[in-house]
Amino acid sequence: MVDSFLELLRSAKYVVALTGAGISTPSGIPDFRSPTGLYSKYPEDIFDIEYFYRDPKGFYRFCKEVLLPMAEVKPNLAHLMLAKLENKGILKVTITQNIDGLHQKAGSKSVIELHGSVYEYCCTRCNKRYSISSVKQMIDSSELPLCGCSGLIRPKIVFFGESLPEKALQDAQEHASRCDLMIVMGSSLVVYPAAQLPFIAKSNGAKVVIVNKGETGFDDLCDIKIEEDLCDFAQKCFSTDSTLFS
Repeated sequence: MVDSFLELLRSAKYVVALTGAGISTPSGIPDFRSPTGLYSKYPEDIFDIEYFYRDPKGFYRFCKEVLLPMAEVKPNLAHLMLAKLENKGILKVTITQNIDGLHQKAGSKSVIELHGSVYEYCCTRCNKRYSISSVKQMIDSSELPLCGCSGLIRPKIVFFGESLPEKALQDAQEHASRCDLMIVMGSSLVVYPAAQLPFIAKSNGAKVVIVNKGETGFDDLCDIKIEEDLCDFAQKCFSTDSTLFS
């Protein structure tokens, strides 16, 4: 399977990656739906915008325990693999559903964050921007981070019930329509509109390779499905053709 993937990679002219929570679990960030995922410990509506406004203290307890520690997590071999492919000029862009910033930490520069970033915050009243460090200081001493105008501060992530940033989605759809190879890594492809991107790529003649442990919503349509730990997959790619990833 790895050999077949590398053959497609060598011949492709416009490669796009789409990543989900599964690419970051080897770094220690929990996914959502696995037996030990976030939804096994926290309410399944923890990322709903209605929950945020209904129980902001509850959300920020979760934020303190789960989201803020993401800033200390290091990228893994799968992130580094994509960064090296971009550096070689093979990978045009990484489209991610993740908010952890690990692609940028690994060295990727062309990243579309569909769901925002845990590093950015803003006031819900006056829209003043705050850094992750300033919000951390606030909730270390108080249950809620509040702006100088007394407005509630929120992370600049896309909650369920909110629309994706228009430009990010348009850019992602444009890359999906232009690519001749899409690599999906660590996504179950059940959350839309991100899950629509492989369909866009396929309908425009691209090959689609999925690397994910577990079923996805595109298994019956993809060209190659590799059901494997993503770091093991990356290691095999490095070992099989080191020139691609040097």
